[in-house]
Amino acid sequence: MDLDTIHLNFNPYSLIALNVVLAFIMFGVALDLKLKDFYSVWKQPKAPIIGVIAQFILLPFSTWILVQIIQPAPSIALGMILVAACPGGNISNFITHLSKGNTALSVSMTGISTALATVMTPLNIAFWGSLTPGTDKILKEIQLDTFSMVITVFLILGVPLALGLFFSHKLPQLTQKIKKSFKYASIIFFIVFIGLALTANFENFRKYIHLVFFAVFVQNSVAFAVGYFSSKIFRLTEYDSRAVAIEVGIQNSGLGLTLIFDFFGGLGGMALVAAWWGVWHIISGLTLAKFFNKRPIE
Repeated sequence: MDLDTIHLNFNPYSLIALNVVLAFIMFGVALDLKLKDFYSVWKQPKAPIIGVIAQFILLPFSTWILVQIIQPAPSIALGMILVAACPGGNISNFITHLSKGNTALSVSMTGISTALATVMTPLNIAFWGSLTPGTDKILKEIQLDTFSMVITVFLILGVPLALGLFFSHKLPQLTQKIKKSFKYASIIFFIVFIGLALTANFENFRKYIHLVFFAVFVQNSVAFAVGYFSSKIFRLTEYDSRAVAIEVGIQNSGLGLTLIFDFFGGLGGMALVAAWWGVWHIISGLTLAKFFNKRPIE
């Protein structure tokens, strides 16, 4: 299929800009975190552990099963696997709040999953991608360097996370002054950046978006279901289950795009999946929040 051979247009300076913007977004997210968030997880670890298992084990596994069922083009399949390997997205805390879920748990899970993603994201991409002939062929053709990906994810996620925690712990007054404007500004920059990228590749998006629409819709629905029902199976409260469901269903597609352009040359199917996921999970997340709002928490 053509989609497995086309590459979206991104020049080296744009890639550097994307990495910087994403790092700033993660710094803005980290400003909302405090060391006590991690301490509270240590004291009551059940819900975060279930969330992490759903995020980094159950979702990639479910995505691999889904790929076997719908048999998309290899580049789309690998894009789905890559998105499933990413940590929770930066709007998950906001969506959880709208859903009347446990926002404190959501914030804690965002921090934990972001920290774990420095290792788990590259490993999940390499492992699950190697289990299907089409996706394994792509990995071998590009000679994916898992260690280099670990370093990249660490620089984009780990360093901003550490800096954000340092600011919130050591400079609380400054953090309170800058965190809201910093977070909103970084997200606006990211949206503008992605908008420009879509404009530069509009013809490819117009031609191929129908091929990824269904795959992203089904995968995102599966992600929410995995988070919610795995929580229910292990007897979490409705309050906590909503937070876990949204944290698993809202993925950091910005990180996905960065990895796709840094390591896969902007491979068409992968980039379309990550880009459309970034749009769709906002729509689906707000829709789910509206649904949850109509249901009382028992």
